[in-house]
Amino acid sequence: MLLDTASLYFRAYFGVPDSVRAPDGTPVNAVRGLLDFVARLVQDHRPDELVACMDADWRPHWRVELIPTYKAHRVASPAPDGAPDEEEVPDTLSPQVPVIEEVLDALGVARVGVSPYEADDVIGTLARRAAGPVDIVTGDRDLYQLVDDERRVRVLYPVKGMGTLQLTDEAWLREKYGVGGAGYADLALLRGDPSDGLPGVPGIGEKTAAKLLDAYGDLAGIMAAVDDPASRLTPSQRRRLDEARAYVAVAPEVVRVADDVPLPGFDPALPREPRDPAALEALAARWGLGGSLRRLLVTLRT
Repeated sequence: MLLDTASLYFRAYFGVPDSVRAPDGTPVNAVRGLLDFVARLVQDHRPDELVACMDADWRPHWRVELIPTYKAHRVASPAPDGAPDEEEVPDTLSPQVPVIEEVLDALGVARVGVSPYEADDVIGTLARRAAGPVDIVTGDRDLYQLVDDERRVRVLYPVKGMGTLQLTDEAWLREKYGVGGAGYADLALLRGDPSDGLPGVPGIGEKTAAKLLDAYGDLAGIMAAVDDPASRLTPSQRRRLDEARAYVAVAPEVVRVADDVPLPGFDPALPREPRDPAALEALAARWGLGGSLRRLLVTLRT
């Protein structure tokens, strides 16, 4: 089981009231919410291995160089030359992220992030390497591109907390979007995604993109059809795709999840007992983790 950790703690932050606080009054709603999420996931799905994948670089420069608008609207403020951009995060969430990391480390849950890559890229690399079935837990539809029935890779997309998950496989994707996992990145590229600052091809919406992919196979096939006078592209489709060549040339590297991240060594085994009980006890007392941590520990032991 691969966790898109930032996606989940953002959901926890907005789903759990900020009245959930540590003894000193500091909000810990994201911390406790994430622990509850993990407990429910382990209880319901019983993974043998669990990896919390992290955004070591949430807006990699190599992606921004290709498409400068990539996630630009999420930047908190311009960074000094050479410094990584800071993501705009709610004031009471930012201080909780280091606590989440410390708690996961004390528990012994593998936590993996590699600069200059996003958590998506770590997930893509681990999914490619996995020999057995993989469940990817994320609220980010970008990772639908990794769904692969043959390799038993699916996405568990939270609809309401972790109790109601959309089990996303190839059949569900084809029913919803008209493409399988392999075609989802091309669909997203053509359609665009304002939440990631991806402009897409003007005039090519989701339904049109799906029809083009069905007719021509993939992005390369669509662009070959632009150059083929005998293809059945409408004049407006041909014109719009032709005008978008510069974007189409670079967008695949931005949109597609990397699957060749150089990962550090780590132990993905689901811990049955805390790696550092003393540190975990201190964190529980300092941050008032209470029932959320107790429930997770009980779930890990059973």
